[in-house]
Parts: sequence; C-alpha cells; structure tokens
Amino acid sequence: VQLQASGGGLVQAGGSLRLSCAASTPILSNYHMGWFRQAPGKEREFVGALTWREGRTLYTDSVKGRATISRDNAKNSVYLQMNSLKPEDTAVYYCVVRQNPSRTPISTSGALFDLWGQGTQVTVSS
Repeated sequence: VQLQASGGGLVQAGGSLRLSCAASTPILSNYHMGWFRQAPGKEREFVGALTWREGRTLYTDSVKGRATISRDNAKNSVYLQMNSLKPEDTAVYYCVVRQNPSRTPISTSGALFDLWGQGTQVTVSS
C-alpha cells in the first residue's frame, strides 16, 4: 500500500485547510488510518486517526475542536479538515496506516503505524 498525501499549503492564521490521503489499494476494515505531523526542530506528533470499520476517532488535545478526520471507503481515502489554524500548526503532515491493530484502541505512537506517506507541508502565517 502506498499513501499519497495532498492539500498542504500556506494559509493565514484562522484559516482552514483540508488534507487528503489516498491509498493505492483498498483499506481493510480492521486498519487504523490517520495523521502525524512534525514541525522543524520538534519531535513527530500524533494529530489524529480513525478506525476504518467504525469510524471512531481520536485527536491530540491541541487540535480537538479544530480538526476532523473522515474517510471515503470508495476512494480509499482519509481526510483531515483543520479549522482555526494557528502558527503552531505549521508542520509537515504525514498520512499513516496501521495495518494490524488487532482490535486495540487507536494508538498515538508512530512506531505502531506501519505505512507512512511522503508528507505535505502546512504553513500557517501569523
């Protein structure tokens, strides 16, 4: 499975962006799919993810209420809608898939996600 992320760009603080991630093959129902980000000089950070079967979501506290992750089964795609963007949201955003979560809850650990996309840059100007 290859992941292709898109939708990044430059946006002013308070604005919105919608990131998209398309998988090259069907996403199986037991997968978890979501987003991490990494800002310059900072560690990689979990943003949010969902369970493909039920669509249950988990978000990091810093984006709760501003971010929505959704999926389109027919397009094998996951989306990250980010509103009220802040300069601290500036980062490279990576689409990720965890292939065999074995009915465990969504993890915030990047080490448990098997597949990573190439990243898309989001820059929020103040």
